[in-house]
Amino acid sequence: MAPPSALLALSVSITALLGFGLPALLGAATTLLGLPETSVTECIVALYLLLVLCVATPRLPRGVLEVTGRGVLVTGCDSGFGHALALHLHQLGFTVFAGCLLKDQGGAGAKKLEDCRSSRMKVLQLDVCSDQQVVNAVDFIRDHLGEAQRGLWALVNNAGVSALGEVEFTSMDTYKHVSEVNLWGTVRVTKAALPLIRRAKGRVVNMASSDARMGDVMRSPDCVSKYGVEAFSDCLRYEMKPWGVKVSLVEPGNFAAATGLLTRHAAANAADKLWAEAPAGVREDYGRAHFERRAALVRSFCSGGQKDVGPVVRDVVDAIRSKRPYTRYTPMEPHCWMRMQLMTHLPAALSDLLYF
Repeated sequence: MAPPSALLALSVSITALLGFGLPALLGAATTLLGLPETSVTECIVALYLLLVLCVATPRLPRGVLEVTGRGVLVTGCDSGFGHALALHLHQLGFTVFAGCLLKDQGGAGAKKLEDCRSSRMKVLQLDVCSDQQVVNAVDFIRDHLGEAQRGLWALVNNAGVSALGEVEFTSMDTYKHVSEVNLWGTVRVTKAALPLIRRAKGRVVNMASSDARMGDVMRSPDCVSKYGVEAFSDCLRYEMKPWGVKVSLVEPGNFAAATGLLTRHAAANAADKLWAEAPAGVREDYGRAHFERRAALVRSFCSGGQKDVGPVVRDVVDAIRSKRPYTRYTPMEPHCWMRMQLMTHLPAALSDLLYF
């Protein structure tokens, strides 16, 4: 991250630009259009109101669909977002097909879902990296849909893993594993379930991340896989439009503390492993002090962020139930949302100066 002096300089520059440059620009525009000079003030007020509408206005009602008789497949239901979402969708009245990686191993998450003792909660063994398990899951869903001709209403590709580490410390096996779950797992399950989704004119909801919109140090395995999920989702949305299928992306910020996907203990163990397995030349060039500073950033990330999965669950439910779902949902803290806007809209030279 940039030093405080650089942040202060940038803040002063932006303030000066908005304070002096914007009125001058609007004044020139109104003169060119033949409007009175008083229109400049009105334009500034209008721009400010537009900003407030974009940032502060609550989500507008867009109609809610009936849930009775609709089935939803959710992957990654052992814990975190997927587990909470499966329980909430069941409570709303959906028939939930909850895919769990550890069901056949007696996983605690799968057992808790099975304890619902409900015909609308069906827990499946599902490793999204296994072609056979994906086929078996879709066959099971097809056989157990209440009205098979209506198809499967929604698929939520939630299963995911995460890995932290600088590029030279991260093995190719790690890159491949993260992408195999996050990206190719999403593609694999979507391709298998899509005929049922098309039949229902239903929904595909893919779990991405703020890492899918902006790169970061120590996050390249996640960013590579999640950028791919974004691209896949965009292409799928274009292709599915003629079929009446809606495709949405959910891009959570830092929910590490809420999901337990990354813990300080796990991050510390991973850091020790990265250092031990790095080539001797890399360890020598980077130095232990540099590595420890990076590891401290990772531990801080793991213990920070939001501690309630509610915002993510609500956004996924909106994508499933709304008559007009959004293309992208961004459940994240305000500072993370602002950073994403700056990183994706400012010239790279400015955003790099601000954050790196």
